Order: sequence, then C-alpha cells, then structure tokens
Amino acid sequence: MVSYKVVETSIVTDETLEAILNEYTAQGWHFENIQFAMREASKRPSMAFVLFTRPESA
Repeated sequence: MVSYKVVETSIVTDETLEAILNEYTAQGWHFENIQFAMREASKRPSMAFVLFTRPESA
C-alpha cells in the first residue's frame, strides 16, 4: 500500500517550493509531481499542489 500527501501553497516561488520539497523529503516522503493552477489573466501560477508518496507501514 502507498500513502499520499498533497501540500497546497498559494505562494508559488522557487523558495517556497524548495522549502516544501526539502521539508517533506526529509520526513521520508518521495516527491511525485507538482501541479500548478493558473489564472486566466496571468502567466504566473496562482497556486501549486505538491504531491508526495511513501510506502505505508505494515
């Protein structure tokens, strides 16, 4: 079995994403994907969802 973790952030900067990646990988989570939510009127993402997985404990 696999556990999933989704971390949502509305501050989409390289520093914020780097901090999220470092924090959760240090806790044993494996990075899977980043999904960005875009605004129609802007080229910058308004939100990001960072997805992690790890094996469930038996």
